[in-house]
Amino acid sequence: MLSENIRYLRKKDNLSQQQLAEKLSIPRTTLGDYERGHTEPSMDTLIHIAGIFDISIDALLKERLAHLDLEVLRTDNFRVLAISVNDQNRQNIEFVSTKARAGYLESFQDPDYIKELPKMYFPSIPEGSYRAFEIQGDSMVPLDSGSIVVCSYVEQLEELKNDRTYVIATHLDGIVYKRVLINPDKTSLTAISDNPTYPPYKIRYQDIAEVWSYYAHISFTDTKKAVEHAIDERISDIQENVQFIKEQMS
Repeated sequence: MLSENIRYLRKKDNLSQQQLAEKLSIPRTTLGDYERGHTEPSMDTLIHIAGIFDISIDALLKERLAHLDLEVLRTDNFRVLAISVNDQNRQNIEFVSTKARAGYLESFQDPDYIKELPKMYFPSIPEGSYRAFEIQGDSMVPLDSGSIVVCSYVEQLEELKNDRTYVIATHLDGIVYKRVLINPDKTSLTAISDNPTYPPYKIRYQDIAEVWSYYAHISFTDTKKAVEHAIDERISDIQENVQFIKEQMS
């Protein structure tokens, strides 16, 4: 892991190979060989590298440092965020399909698992941590089952806003996409479906593993037809309720 760690630390500090080579008093080509794993630095150079980046030699040799930096710590009740990066050191947008949900809930903290997830690319997307989730069911009409929601990572629960939509991961309810209402106790939220046939329910903060805020979505159906279908279903529900009330009154 030494070559990978040297390259990662250099890029993290925005140093060119020439700049780091000058700090180490070695030729740039020698540093290039270190980063490609063609040669290994002497003990003196290794100590110098550890000193420049303020890291132990043990960590430099034995730990995958990129993994440590790709974990964003949360509150005591929250977990950590594992991400992956591309060749330009930009974060990937990992895609969590319906089939992958169970495995995701078990392994979302594992950088190696995250790296194996399919990746998506969006041009000109702002810097940040994003993930894409496949929507299942019709609780958030007009988004049909199979639509993909691209979300940005919510670092603090205090950032949640009323009447916004989020993907919420818990081990109790799985991965759900809901509109939220912050409860007065400030220790829980109410998850609300846009489809009124689904009742709202409470999610305690302590049960939340991850929260992702809606950024964009990809739909594979005609939006106009989807909206019309949702309206037709709502009208049908109202008619059934009116008929039921009439029957009860008579």
